[in-house]
Amino acid sequence: MNLFTERLNELIINSGKQQNDICKELGIYKQKFSRWKTGFTEPGFDDLIMLAKYFKVSTDYLLGLED
Repeated sequence: MNLFTERLNELIINSGKQQNDICKELGIYKQKFSRWKTGFTEPGFDDLIMLAKYFKVSTDYLLGLED
């Protein structure tokens, strides 16, 4: 598991929200989000920014460049 995947999963847990709710709020398909969550794929630039804004963290944090 890469650092992005670990941090995304941590943010999901800390949000207290279900994956389905997050997907609805972000307007993305559950399958796309699930692939990020499992590390099968990684988000592109626009999606990375969207996730950072949603979870109120920096893109550098999501990428593991800062703590």
